Order: sequence, then C-alpha cells, then structure tokens
Amino acid sequence: MTADDVYTHGHSEVVVSSHAARTAANSAAHLLPLLRPGLDLLDVGCGPGSITVDLAAMVAPGRVRGIEITEAPLAQARDTAAQRGVDVEFAVDDAYRLTDPDDSYDVTHAHQVLQHLSDPVAALREMRRVTRPGGVVAVRDADYAAFTWWPADERLDAWLELYRTVAHGNDAEPDAGRRLLAWAHEAGFTEVTPSASVWCHATPEARAAWGGMWAERIHSAVGEMAIERGLASASDLDDIAQGWRDWVADPDGWIMIPHGEVLARA
Repeated sequence: MTADDVYTHGHSEVVVSSHAARTAANSAAHLLPLLRPGLDLLDVGCGPGSITVDLAAMVAPGRVRGIEITEAPLAQARDTAAQRGVDVEFAVDDAYRLTDPDDSYDVTHAHQVLQHLSDPVAALREMRRVTRPGGVVAVRDADYAAFTWWPADERLDAWLELYRTVAHGNDAEPDAGRRLLAWAHEAGFTEVTPSASVWCHATPEARAAWGGMWAERIHSAVGEMAIERGLASASDLDDIAQGWRDWVADPDGWIMIPHGEVLARA
C-alpha cells in the first residue's frame, strides 16, 4: 500500500482495537503448518502486530519484520512484541516498493491487505521479489459480497452496500477473497495452493465484539467518506449503527465472514 491508496477503514481506535483481536490461529491457520524455527518472515500490513508477534514466536530465532504504510498502529505493535518478549522489527514501508533486497525472507505474509490496494498484483510481485526461491507468499482476504447473516435486516443490507461502494470508490476490491488465486497467477506464481476459511460470530460475546465494533466504526472513516461523497447521511449511519446493535441483542444473531487464501511458492 502506498500513500496514493486510500485505506477504507482508517486507523481510528475502534479499528485498531478490532485488528488487535486477530491471532495467527484465527487469521493465518493456512500458513502455520509451513512454519518452523529459524525462518525469516515479513508481515506486510501488520497493523497492531497481534498476528506478527504470534508468527514471530513460531519462527524464532528467525528474523521477523512487520511493515505498515503509517506509524499509527506501530507503537501498539512494538508494545505487544515487548510484552511477549518476542523480537520483531516494525517499520513504515511501501508494499509496492519494499526497501528489502531481493530474496530476503523465507515467508512473506499479508492478511486483509490486498483488498485495500489499487494494484494487488503489483504488490504480490513485490512480495515475490523479496521471498527466497522455494519460499512462500501467504495471503488471506475477506470477501464482502459473500458475507451472510441472520436475521435478515435491511439496515445491515444497507451497511454492506455502502461499504462496498465506498471501497470501490477508493479503487479497492472488497470482494478480494475470490480473486486471490487469479491475482497470484497474474503475478507470475505457478505453484499456488488455494483454500478458504471463515470467521463466524454467533455467541453473545462474539456478536458484541463484531456488531458493537461496527455500530461505532460506521461513524469513522467509512462513514465519513460516505457522507463526503453523498452516499449517505448522518441519519443513515445512525440507522446502520442501530441495526448492528439490534443484531447484537438478538439471541439468534449469526454472521459468517468468508475468506480466500493462497500459499504461493516463490
């Protein structure tokens, strides 16, 4: 991601907090069987570092670097690494023009990154460049158009339509999950293992975390862009937020969030 791209979610506190709940187990399970101590690993779009630190613990004493387009979440990432006693370098860098030399890493990982890029194929080529021959580029992205939930609610339908419209307006692809295999092929990878997995939020605690987060998050960067572009009013955002709160309170509330994944050999 470069400064010319627009990060649809922004880096508000509610966004970064939700990202910090991600772990290697719930967000990178497709990669874990390939990890072993001593591997060097790059985490592109590391955010607050919760996944990065998990991965670093698995490949220690290998060298691990986590990068972001902005310093905004990196202080939290450094704190997390320090608290866990894991050695990770966190830095600002550009996914299209990584500062690392060729063949620097055994593993290059990116979670929920390609969906936000105007040129995901170029980023994959750059990830391939810094990955050693025989190493792996591992990516995972959600597929918004395939989200499904219960009970049906027109306000949540409006949320999904609005989010996808804002993301497309940022020259991003919110339905990235289904495209990862094609993007990997276009980037020149010939040995690609595709897979899919889901997040499911249905317990009271999980509903509160996901729905409560979006009830607040709709008023952050996504909602601000929607209002600026004439796609929604403040009242519309209030309705969407209430829709999420009502969903959280419903004991039958259930949502499935599908993800595409690829493991691509460099």
